[in-house]
Amino acid sequence: KILVAEDVDSNFVLIKNMIGKDYTLLWAKDGFEAVEMYKQFQPDLILMDIKMPRMGGLEATRIIRSYSKEIPVIALTAYAFEADKEQALEAGCNDFVTKPVSKAALEVVTTSDYIILTFLFRELIRTLFPESTFRAKLV
Repeated sequence: KILVAEDVDSNFVLIKNMIGKDYTLLWAKDGFEAVEMYKQFQPDLILMDIKMPRMGGLEATRIIRSYSKEIPVIALTAYAFEADKEQALEAGCNDFVTKPVSKAALEVVTTSDYIILTFLFRELIRTLFPESTFRAKLV
């Protein structure tokens, strides 16, 4: 199961058309729903829009991280600035995909090998560099 937190209907439909045949998709229309649906359904992956009403994706990711450090969270955003990427990673996202999302990008971030390697890399960096600024740039 993949939880897609996306407030724009057409963006969700696009994601559904790209990967909906291969995965069960759950749709949260804001960060509050994303947190509630995470607790209820325990998805395998979260695709998290950053800018949403009621509760944004960064806040929702921080809350979800308080329940699980393992769940892969991929930030989806129209903003491609380095500062946006850093904020997403600091909030606990595993990676960052810029909108408009391509099918190729979704296929990469939804593969189990990618998810496992991303998680292992983050844990390795946390272990090797527990308090360094180098670590903050990588995880």
